[in-house]
Amino acid sequence: MTINQIRYVIYIAKCGSYNKAAEQLFVAQPSLTNAIQDLEKELGITIFIRGSHGVSLTPDGAEALLHFRHLYDQYEDIVDKYCVNHDIRKKFGVSTLHYSFAVKAFVELAESLDTAKYDFAIRESRTLDVIEDVRKKRSEIGILYLNDFNRVFIKKLLRQKELEFHHLKSCRAYVYLWKKHPLADRTKINFDDLKGYPCLSFEQGDESSFYMAEEVLSTEDYDRVIKACDRATMLNLMKGLNGYTLCSGIICEELNGDDFVAVPFEDDRIQTDSSMEIGYITGKHISLSSIGQMYIDEIRKYLDDIEEQGSEDTTEPLKKIV
Repeated sequence: MTINQIRYVIYIAKCGSYNKAAEQLFVAQPSLTNAIQDLEKELGITIFIRGSHGVSLTPDGAEALLHFRHLYDQYEDIVDKYCVNHDIRKKFGVSTLHYSFAVKAFVELAESLDTAKYDFAIRESRTLDVIEDVRKKRSEIGILYLNDFNRVFIKKLLRQKELEFHHLKSCRAYVYLWKKHPLADRTKINFDDLKGYPCLSFEQGDESSFYMAEEVLSTEDYDRVIKACDRATMLNLMKGLNGYTLCSGIICEELNGDDFVAVPFEDDRIQTDSSMEIGYITGKHISLSSIGQMYIDEIRKYLDDIEEQGSEDTTEPLKKIV
């Protein structure tokens, strides 16, 4: 087995065609075909099946591809660390829930590096997609949260997919709303205050469960619920409909704008703990790449900076004006 063979498999799976992969790899298709056949013979499995619309992975091939991607990522890390003259573009991806602080840290990272040498990707997505992106090696890091309600379910899911959760910060729940909302000047808000206003939440898909919700207290009985797929739409709904959402209160005003406020949520009648543990997930027993560590350092730096402006023991949201 060679690095080139592994690279060929990755490209064929991505392109769905031997022809297209050969063009991108600048190799002759017969050479590509022979290399894959030799690899299949060596491993004793069939990786691809040809069809009328191209090629597709077999179950064995799909499993092998996961290992190939991980191995190839490690190869690129070694080349990056020890080879002086090379033109390989390093790849780094992050999948996150709709957290502006995660995007801000990504921006800071990208600005500190020569982006001509990297293929960067950041994906704001649903909870299950964040987990699957890290499992499939599309992203090195995933950003999500745990709380008393979803912890057992999410931790079990992560174990099944051979992923690990790493703590970043614990925080209380805040009500996030437009600055001209009738409740925006409150020092704290409970569910009675919110009656009559639409609760906004991010869509998680038809096959999802309450445990996958991006917002805390997802099982409560809300009068009106409106789903959104992206952060920009969510903010527009807050303005247009006086909607609200429950969040961590960790806000980047540079990205979200200063038209919104976060007010502490407090309701003694709610038995479920509304606190959140923000963290990141990685492959089990897999060390972060140098770029991955730089990204996590940027997040920790950002969280440390906003900690100086407000703490969990005060009513101030953890926001930073940059």
